[in-house]
Amino acid sequence: QVQLVESGGGLVQAGGSLRLSCAASGRTFRSYAMGWFRQAPGKEREFVATINWTGARTRYADSVEGRFTISRANTKNTVYLQMNSLKPEDTAVYYCAADQEYLAHEYDYWGQGTQVTVSS
Repeated sequence: QVQLVESGGGLVQAGGSLRLSCAASGRTFRSYAMGWFRQAPGKEREFVATINWTGARTRYADSVEGRFTISRANTKNTVYLQMNSLKPEDTAVYYCAADQEYLAHEYDYWGQGTQVTVSS
């Protein structure tokens, strides 16, 4: 079992930055690929970014490529999402997820989410 707790969300003006954190429980964190997803009001949940268990491989949605950076600290059981040049359309609840397979279609574990609101 892996439990995930997101933090770092909040209200920011367009053009600003936020860093989300996702703390994971369990000693097997380093064996999991991690992902960030988001869901805006009235929309389906969408993929944002993912990172493999070593941190050497990452992938991003086109909408955030070049603005967001995913990283992880296995010694701290934490994955991060650095979000720069934020836009109002980035407003959503952001979720982190874990799966033993990199680029999995379905993730096994999910956090409760953290709200990010970008004002224009």
